[in-house]
Amino acid sequence: MSDFLDKAKNLADKHDKQVDQGLKKAGDLADQRTGGRYKDQIDKGVEQAQERTGEGDQMR
Repeated sequence: MSDFLDKAKNLADKHDKQVDQGLKKAGDLADQRTGGRYKDQIDKGVEQAQERTGEGDQMR
């Protein structure tokens, strides 16, 4: 299983910008579906996920 996780991390490292864009789109969709009620929590979660993937947040 750790081989799979290593490969996933390497893939995320190589494609950080695309991963960050996907996370942002997912956050925007979640925000839209919840009518903006959880915008702050969603934004915080997206930022934390972006910082943990690849080499950091490419969307700032």
